[in-house]
Amino acid sequence: MLKVDHVAIIGGGFSGALLAINLLRHGNIRVTLVERRLDRLGRGLAYGAAQADHILNVRAANMSALPDQPGHFVDWLSTNGLGNEGSFATRHDYGSYLCAMLEAARNAVGERLTLRTDEAMDVKPAARGAYVALKSGTTVAADLVVIAPGNLPPHDLGAFVDMSRPLYFNDPWATDISNGLDKHETVLLLGSGLTAVDCALSLDGTGFRGRIIALSRRGLVPHAHAPAPAFSARNDSPGGSASVLVRAVRHRAVEIGWRNAVDELRPFTQDLWRGANLVERRRFLHHLRPYWDVHRHRIAPQVAARLDRLRDQKRLEIIAAKIVRATAAEGCLTVEIRRRGRDATEVLRIARTVNCTGPLGDLRRTTEPLLRTLSSRGEIRADPLAIGIDVDRQCRAIASNGDPQERLYVVGPMTRGAHWEIVAVPDIRRQVWTLARLLTNAHWVEAEGL
Repeated sequence: MLKVDHVAIIGGGFSGALLAINLLRHGNIRVTLVERRLDRLGRGLAYGAAQADHILNVRAANMSALPDQPGHFVDWLSTNGLGNEGSFATRHDYGSYLCAMLEAARNAVGERLTLRTDEAMDVKPAARGAYVALKSGTTVAADLVVIAPGNLPPHDLGAFVDMSRPLYFNDPWATDISNGLDKHETVLLLGSGLTAVDCALSLDGTGFRGRIIALSRRGLVPHAHAPAPAFSARNDSPGGSASVLVRAVRHRAVEIGWRNAVDELRPFTQDLWRGANLVERRRFLHHLRPYWDVHRHRIAPQVAARLDRLRDQKRLEIIAAKIVRATAAEGCLTVEIRRRGRDATEVLRIARTVNCTGPLGDLRRTTEPLLRTLSSRGEIRADPLAIGIDVDRQCRAIASNGDPQERLYVVGPMTRGAHWEIVAVPDIRRQVWTLARLLTNAHWVEAEGL
């Protein structure tokens, strides 16, 4: 059995910080947490770049960072006068909650937690440990290393690959997206999912009064949370192919409502994904993923109401279309599109375009120095669907030769190829809690490891 006294974690966002907290809770090991941006420590991109009007997509009752303490976040909200179990808290407040947890852990364990504001450039696993080379020129030696890269920035669509600010923003979380725009201009959002929703609300919140167009191939928008009838959830995992599962969910939706039909799959989703072969997984991604996303990842009612107001005011339009080409001239963009189901194209005159297509998953296209270095050397590899980093069920990175690494792990959204449902707080908190207990041997307590 691998003896672990010191773990180095690269990435101090939600996944990395929460893993550190759990390692310190469940064992007596030392943890070094490396994060290149001090303002993102504990918050990451999701909560570090959030604006005041960005709201969580899940009620507070389901947002505890600790699976063994389900009321932890609600207690924190209540103590700070910020809400109750039914609240949709702001993402800024959730980031403050995570920072408070990290600070409390630091105060409790003292020198067992080391925080390094630096950038990891390389990781070299060895027979008796692993070594992290930092941009500052120093090296961290540990028994093993866990990479927590979070969500990587979206990749540029072909039509916009050579464009830059102020006509094109690849960062949908930038605080200056609305700078220089007036009420007569139009902003194009590439995508109509959760990221586009946030971007539209940010534009409105910063005073932009022009027109917003959110464009995606299917024109689907996340549904809102709403009260659902009481029901008895299934206690067994559904089986069969993707098409069989779709029919089963539709049948259950008639019986108990579609929200309940989707929610009752939560305990089984990861196992369903793992049990599907590569062909089935590809079919799901190609045909079903957009519909799963808008039903599974819902938005708060107050967010949905704001979107409805923008649409009623003719300031927000959702278009199902494909980008044909885009050209820049005379300080604006001319974007040619083909609407879904039509042959003819039309031209939009756009003052600014924002990439809201969602996080990059293809490891082969990343520009992150650490991931590129590890990938080129064969320490990590893309999963077969190119939606993340290949790992096994224990989160060990899979090397290019197909072997799991004993000294190199990966956690968070970039493990979606192995787990699929690993982007939301309930899934990540369980992943890092389980890994922490494994590395500290706490899973043997009360015979859990037998």
